[in-house]
Amino acid sequence: MTEVIVMGARGRMGSTIAKLAKADPKYKLCALIEREDQITELKEDVLVSSDLKVALKQFPQAVVIDFTQVEASLHTIEVCVQTKAKAVIGTTGFNQEELVLIKKAAQKIPLLLAPNMSIGINVLLKVLPQLVNLLGPDYDLELSEIHHRFKKDAPSGTALKLAECLAEAKNTTLDKVGKFCRHGLIGERSSQEIGVQTLRGGDVVGDHTVYFLGQGERIEVTHRAHSRETFARGALRAAQWLKNQHPGKLYTMAEVLT
Repeated sequence: MTEVIVMGARGRMGSTIAKLAKADPKYKLCALIEREDQITELKEDVLVSSDLKVALKQFPQAVVIDFTQVEASLHTIEVCVQTKAKAVIGTTGFNQEELVLIKKAAQKIPLLLAPNMSIGINVLLKVLPQLVNLLGPDYDLELSEIHHRFKKDAPSGTALKLAECLAEAKNTTLDKVGKFCRHGLIGERSSQEIGVQTLRGGDVVGDHTVYFLGQGERIEVTHRAHSRETFARGALRAAQWLKNQHPGKLYTMAEVLT
């Protein structure tokens, strides 16, 4: 059985992870962590606290799962390093300096970071390079993503990961070829660029489409998440895998699915 502690327990993802963990005998939901002003809203028969250290003192073997916000997740990682706890992070929007700090933390504790924990997206990351190589340089690469109106970062972490995957398959980097905005008289599209376009609205859980645009034909590969349970199940599966791992590298869902 895998013991888990869920951060941001009243959030959209946190509440979903907690619900699935309680319903699955492979997991033990040990504690829910939330801001002090939100705790009274949590009517659960497990430990409820605003202090992760309190929960880890009582459940030192638990894997912490965090799908909150950048600053909160960085604090979670800091506490896990101090207490030698394991952590699964699904938060997106980290900048390069913050990612460096996270990689350093992974040298001290078992730590997994993934912008999208759905099985489908992570299989797609394995398939896309094959399509890039098989279709060749004559196909233009574009990507679009849609999320609910409350999402704070753009493009989504998943869109960036998919675009980075495409760029790597073309032996370049997204920093060099990414095109995140088009407006006005911009001239002809270059053959190297990879467009990444963002849409926001409604309650869309997450849609990502990769376009391979050739002369006379196009291929569209779309992943649509119909429910947050898709990501929550992936996070729990990651926690189950991570409990038996050791520090030394920043793990991703690729290792979980190997």
